[in-house]
Amino acid sequence: MSKNTIDLGEQKDVEVYGARVHNLKNIDVSFPRNKLVVITGLSGSGKSSLAFDTIYAEGQRRYMETFSAYSRQFMGGMERPDVDKVSGLSPVIAIEQKTTSKNPRSTVGTITEIYDFMRLLYARAADAFSYNTGEKMERMSEDQILNNIFNKFDDMPVNILAPVVKGRKGHYRELFEQIRKQGYVKVRIDGDIQDITPKMQVDRYKIHDIEIVVDRLVIDRKDIKRLQDSLQTAMRLGKGIIKISDKANNVSHFSRFLMCPTTGISYDEPQPNSFSFNSPYGACENCDGLGYIFVIDKESVMPNPKLSILNGGLAPLGEYREVWVFQVLKALAKKYNFSLSTPLEKLGEENINILLNGTHELLSVAVEYNKWNVQNYQISFDGIIKLLEEQQERKGEGGVDDMESFRKLKTCPVCNGARLKKESLNFKIDGKNIFELAEMDIISLKNWYVDVESRLTERQNIIAKEILKEIRARLGFLTDVGLNYLSLDRTARTLSGGEAQRIRLATQIGSQLMNVMYILDEPSIGLHQRDNERLIGALKNLRDLGNTVLVVEHDKDMILEADHVIDVGPAAGAHGGQIVAQGTPAQILKSDTLTAAYLNGKKGIEVPAKRRKGNGHKLSIIKASGHNLKDVSVDFPLGKFIAVTGVSGSGKSSLITETLYPILNHHFFRAKKHPLPYERINGLKEIDKVIEIDQAPIGRTPRSNPSTYTGVFSDIRNLYVQLPEAKIRGYKPGRFSFNVKGGRCETCQGGGMKVIEMNFLPDVQVPCEECGGKRYNRETLEVRYRSKSISDVLDMSIEEACDFFENMPSIYRKIKTLKDVGLGYITLGQSSTTLSGGEAQRVKLATELSKKDTGRTFYILDEPTTGLHFEDINVLLGVLNELVEKGNTVLVIEHNLDVVKVADWVIDLGEEGGIGGGRIIFEGTPEGLIQNPISLTGKFLKKEMGL
Repeated sequence: MSKNTIDLGEQKDVEVYGARVHNLKNIDVSFPRNKLVVITGLSGSGKSSLAFDTIYAEGQRRYMETFSAYSRQFMGGMERPDVDKVSGLSPVIAIEQKTTSKNPRSTVGTITEIYDFMRLLYARAADAFSYNTGEKMERMSEDQILNNIFNKFDDMPVNILAPVVKGRKGHYRELFEQIRKQGYVKVRIDGDIQDITPKMQVDRYKIHDIEIVVDRLVIDRKDIKRLQDSLQTAMRLGKGIIKISDKANNVSHFSRFLMCPTTGISYDEPQPNSFSFNSPYGACENCDGLGYIFVIDKESVMPNPKLSILNGGLAPLGEYREVWVFQVLKALAKKYNFSLSTPLEKLGEENINILLNGTHELLSVAVEYNKWNVQNYQISFDGIIKLLEEQQERKGEGGVDDMESFRKLKTCPVCNGARLKKESLNFKIDGKNIFELAEMDIISLKNWYVDVESRLTERQNIIAKEILKEIRARLGFLTDVGLNYLSLDRTARTLSGGEAQRIRLATQIGSQLMNVMYILDEPSIGLHQRDNERLIGALKNLRDLGNTVLVVEHDKDMILEADHVIDVGPAAGAHGGQIVAQGTPAQILKSDTLTAAYLNGKKGIEVPAKRRKGNGHKLSIIKASGHNLKDVSVDFPLGKFIAVTGVSGSGKSSLITETLYPILNHHFFRAKKHPLPYERINGLKEIDKVIEIDQAPIGRTPRSNPSTYTGVFSDIRNLYVQLPEAKIRGYKPGRFSFNVKGGRCETCQGGGMKVIEMNFLPDVQVPCEECGGKRYNRETLEVRYRSKSISDVLDMSIEEACDFFENMPSIYRKIKTLKDVGLGYITLGQSSTTLSGGEAQRVKLATELSKKDTGRTFYILDEPTTGLHFEDINVLLGVLNELVEKGNTVLVIEHNLDVVKVADWVIDLGEEGGIGGGRIIFEGTPEGLIQNPISLTGKFLKKEMGL
C-alpha cells in the first residue's frame, strides 16, 4: 500500500450525532452494523422519532440524492431531518404497519408474489379439462389431425368445415357476402348445409353456429394432397379449429389448440395472465375478478316493517312527497287493492314482492301539472330494487342519497368467489385448480407442494422444478414469521398491521439482499409467544445474511434475544427523548431504567389476590361456525375481566369481532354488518349496550385528530368564541374551525401541511408556506386565551393541555381521560394518520371513558397492549379494571401474558391456527389454564406466573 492511500476499512457502527427530531434532546447514539438491534422505551419516549424520523428519513433522503437533478425536479426535495450527522448508513428499508394495501384486488398471494409463480406453473404444466364434460382437453398437430381423419373416416364421404361463428346472435349478411366473394358456395348454418345466395341473412335475434363448407370429398389416402390443402385452408379460416361431418351429420372436432373431443369447445393457449383475476384474460366477467357482487339488501330497504309506505317504510324513498315515484306507487296500490297507509308487515307476501320486484302489467299514472291539466301515463313498474340499481349512477328528484346503505356483498354466483373464468378454473394439477390451492392455509399448501412432485409426469416435473423450488421457499418464509394460518386468497385489507408487516418481512427474507438496514415497527404485534419464537428466528436469519435489523419493540423475548438494546426515556413526550441505557441485554438488565426494572423482576404487574365472581349472569353463543370455528359454544360471564387467547389464526377474531360483536351491534344499534354463522345467542337482556374499541384509524384524513375525535375541540372553540376579542369581532365557532372557510388558512385549506407526491416513493408532507403550519389566518390567531392562540392549543401535548385547562371542567375531563390511558405525550392536534393502531385504540378508549357508563356495558378490545411498554400496560390495566369494578364487562383479545394473568376469566382457543384451530380448549381462571396440558398459552403463562 502506498503512503498516500488511506485504508478506512469498513465502518462497524452506525453513528447518529445531534438528533433533535420531535422530542429527541440533541442525542448521540451508535449501534453495531449487521446485528439485531432493539430500540425500546415508554410509549412516546422517542423510539420512532429516532428509528423512522431520523435514521430512515436520512437514508431515504440520501437515496433521493442519487437521482439526477432532472429527476428530482419532478419529485420535489426532501427536507433533511434535524440531525447533525449520520454515518455508517446502509441502504434503508422500512417495514411499517401502515403500508397495508386497501385495494380489494390485493391478496396475500399477490403481495408475496407466490401467486405469480403459481400462475406461471399452471400456464406451463397444468392439464386442461372440459367445463362441459370434464374430459381432458386435446391438442393436435396437423399430422395428428390428418391421421385421425384417415383412421375415423377412411373411404367415407365427409364435409370439411371451418367454424366462423359460434353461439352468437346477428343476421351476418356481410359475412355471407364475404364468404361468397371468396369463392365458397355452401355454408352449414345451425347443423344444416345451405347454398350461399346473394343478400343471404339469418334471424338476427337467434343464436347461431355458422361454418364454411371448405370441401366435400371421399377420404382416400391416394388423394392426400387435396385433403392436406383443404385442412390447411379450413384451419386458416377457422383460426386453428376445424369440424368434419359425415353422411349422417355426425360432427367430429379437431384443433391445434386445447379442445374438448366431445363437444368441440376450445380454450385459448394458457398464459400466466389466464390465471390472473386482475387481468381481463383471466377475471370472471360477472364480478370483474373481485369474487363478490353488490346486491340490494331487502332488510335495509324495509328496515321497520311496522311503518307504512306513507310514513317512510321504504327507507330509500323516505316519507311521502309529491314526486313521481310516489305517484307510481299510488297507481300500484290502486291496481292491486292495497293502501299506502297500511304497515308493510300487513301487506302480504304477494304485494311486498310486487313492490320490490315490480309487475309486467301496465299502470295508469295520473300526474297533475296544475289545477286544470292532468296528464295520464301508461307505464310498467319494475320494482324498488330495479329503481335503486338505476339510481346508483343517477340521482335526481325522489332519488337515493346513499346507495351504500342499501347494498350488501354477495358471493359471485358465476365463479362462486373464485374470481376466475370457468376456463381458467378447469386447468388442474393433481386434480386441483389454482383457486383450490389459493384457499388452502399456508401449512397445508406447503405440504401439498412438497408431495406433488411424486404425482407429476416426467415432462411436468422438468417444467415445474424451478418454479416449485421458488414457491416452497417463499411458503417457508411465511411459516417462519408465524403466518401459516393465512391463505393466499386472503385480501390485504383484512390483514392486521402486524400481519401485513410480517408478510413484507417474509418477502424481504426471500429477496436475499445483503448490506441493507431493515427498520421494523413492532413486528411481534398479534403474535402468540410460540409464534414469536419463530419471528425472532426469522429476524436473526435476516441478520445472518449480512444485514442490520433495527426493531422498535416492547416484547420481552425480543429484547433479551437482541445483540444490542437502546433504551429511550426516561419518560414520554417532553420528558423523554434521551438515551437512558444501551448495550447488550445483559448490560441493560444491570441498569436502573424503568425497562430494566420490568425485565429483571424489580417491578412487575402483580397477579390479583382473588378473581372477581362477576354478577352471576352470562352471555352465551351457541354453535358458532364461521371460518375455521368448529360449532363453538361458549359462555362469557358478565361483570368480569375476560381474556380471549390462543395462537395466531386459532379463531379469536372470528369468534369475537366477526360473530359476537356484529350480533350485539345489530341488536342494540341495528348495525348492518352480518355476523358469521351461529345457531343462537342467550343472555342479551343482561347487558344494555356494546362498545368495540379497535385499532382502526380515528379518521381517514390528516385533518382528523384526538381533539376532534373526542369532541373536546368543540368545547375549545366555544371557549374562544366567548373571549372579549372574539365577541368584539363577531366571531362564531366556525371561525375557529380549520375545516370551513373564514378563519382557516386558505393556502393549505386548514391542513397546516402540504403533501408533495413522490410518485414511487411515499408522499412527503411539508409545512404550508403561508401559515407556517398553524392552519389559521392571521386574524384568527390574534384571538388568544391566556396568551395562547387556537393553533398553540392544538400544538400542546395532552399533558400540557391538562395543566392549561385545569379550571375548565368540561374540557379538562375529556383531556384527562386521554392522559389516564397513557397518551399524555401526543398533541391535541396530532394528525390521525400519524397515530399507531394502539394509540388510535387508546384515543377511542378515552372517548368512551369520558362518557357516563351504565354499569351494564360490554366492552370489546382487540389487543389493547399494542405499542405499549410494560409501565403503560400497568396504567391501561388500571383503567380497564376500573370499568369492571363499576359492573361492566371488559373482554380483550390478547396475547400479552401480563394481561392474561390478571384476567378473571380466560377463554383459550386452539390447539393450532387455521384448520388445526377453531375449538375452545379451555374456559376458566388463569390458574386453571396453566394446568391444561394441551394449551400452548398455558405453557407460557405458567412460566410467566413463576409456577
